[in-house]
Formats: sequence, C-alpha cells, structure tokens
Amino acid sequence: MAYTNSWKLEIASPVAAPRLFRPAVMDWHTLAPKLASHVVASAHPVDGDGNVGSVRQFSFTSGCSHNTSDDTGVSCVPMLPAGMPFGFMKERLEFLDADKCECKSTLVEGGGIGVAIETATSHIKVEPAAGGGSVVKVDSTYKLLPGVDVKDEIVKAKESVTAIFKAAEAYLVANPDAYN
Repeated sequence: MAYTNSWKLEIASPVAAPRLFRPAVMDWHTLAPKLASHVVASAHPVDGDGNVGSVRQFSFTSGCSHNTSDDTGVSCVPMLPAGMPFGFMKERLEFLDADKCECKSTLVEGGGIGVAIETATSHIKVEPAAGGGSVVKVDSTYKLLPGVDVKDEIVKAKESVTAIFKAAEAYLVANPDAYN
C-alpha cells in the first residue's frame, strides 16, 4: 500500500527574503543551467507565463565532477550532486504569493513519478529574519508507490534544495546589483 510522508527543511541566509525568492524559486529555471551546469543541462517554461498553473521543465546531466566558472561570476556549485537519478522533471506552480515570498508546486512528470513516487508537492516560503537576512522554509509531501523506500533520497533531496538556495545566495552576493 502506498503511503504519504513528508519532510521539512529550514535554511538560513544573509540575503533578504524577496531578493532570494526570485532567483532561487521563480527564476531558477533561468539560473540553474548557469549556476549548476554540472546538474542542470537545461531548463525552460513548458506552459504558462510564470503564474499559477505554469509548468516548467528541468533536464539533468548524466553527471560530471567538473567545477567551472562562467559569466555569472560564481563557480558551478560543487555541493549539488553531479547528475540526478532521473533525466528530467516537470513541475506545475499551484500557488504563488510573490509579495509574501511563498509558493507551492507539484511534480507532474519525470522526477520519479510513476517509478517511485505517485505524487509530490513542495511548499516553499522565504521569510525575513533578523539582521536583514531570511529563512527558507521547505515542506515537501510525497506519496510513494507500494514497496518503495526513499530514506537515502530524502537526505539527498534536502542537500539538493539547500544547494539551490546557497547557489542563488552566492550569485546574489557576487552580483550585488542583481535582483534588487
């Protein structure tokens, strides 16, 4: 029998919430191939204009271990795992409140759907923190297919989500005029 489970994660950042939310969440499909080219081969909107109902696709590399720098001023993010256990994923934006730096998305294709996972959603909220920084709060809920165990994958998912926000953070620190 399939069961529903979830995991939560909090990530502290010195970057203000609105400035971090846009590149790490809303524009990650644009930045990921530049900041994490060793993991994300390409990313693009599939349907919609970035509002609720929009779908975007991330295509992943088969994995490599290089660390190069590009025109963003930031080296590729070595803490992101090289390659993913699947070739692509598509996610649909279910909820968005850009003013409150909050969104919810659902995995709709790829990313283990139909192989290990029946459904998966992520709720992300970037909240202001003392000193002008922020705290990223992630709540991921998933329903596994019968007989599937994902203990190791949860750790990897948390590491990947942390690396995404830290990559965006590093980009913003290196590019102080970006996303102001």
